[in-house]
Amino acid sequence: MSRLPGVRLVEQIMGMPVVLDLRDEGTEELAELVFGWLRDVDERFSTYKPGSEISRLNRGELRVSECHADVRAVLARCDALREATSGYFDARYASLETVDPSGLVKGWAVDRAAELLDAHGARNYSLNAGGDILMRGAPLPEDLWRIGIQHPAQPDGVAAVVEGHDFALATSGAYARGEHVLDPHTGKPPAGVASVTIVGVELATADAYATAAYAMGLGAPAWTVTIAPYEALTILSDGSGLATAGFPSAGSEP
Repeated sequence: MSRLPGVRLVEQIMGMPVVLDLRDEGTEELAELVFGWLRDVDERFSTYKPGSEISRLNRGELRVSECHADVRAVLARCDALREATSGYFDARYASLETVDPSGLVKGWAVDRAAELLDAHGARNYSLNAGGDILMRGAPLPEDLWRIGIQHPAQPDGVAAVVEGHDFALATSGAYARGEHVLDPHTGKPPAGVASVTIVGVELATADAYATAAYAMGLGAPAWTVTIAPYEALTILSDGSGLATAGFPSAGSEP
């Protein structure tokens, strides 16, 4: 078996495995650049580390205006997404006095890591953060990235395969971490939906949209047709799937 080009590394950051798959030769040194950036994000945004800016903000030790520009930008994006999703994505729904931007930070951090890789000449890579993935170029020597979406009712089953060159994919559901996503309007888990997968260019937006759509329950399919150019696959509790018209099934590109 021939050796794959580039390097593949995994590190536990932000409470999840982050897998970097670089397929360009001579880019091995970029791995530390990516993981170093993600460690810095964790130090700044963690809700578990008492010294993070988010923890200090929630304790009243910092005002938003005193936070790092990245923190201010993420919180502003969270507010914009709350409006865009009619409150179904809400970094403040647990308490108006506290903020938890974790639902956006993972995708945002990966998007920024991709910008670093691009700026340093990487062209073919994937970055997988806890199952949400951003891909660029191709998995050399193959021509297309191919990502299987786990079926929520079948641990070893694949609901669909997405393939292409430059796209991000995020899935929200209860099958991996239990009922961790709640409808912020009721405080209860959504009913009637098993998972929602969003595909698009930016992982932060895809991740937030997946969370919001899943929280909507049976309202997800109607909402996801309004979010183009992002596309969606919603799997209902009965196992049936509803995809937007442009959802990139195997054999087509996002």
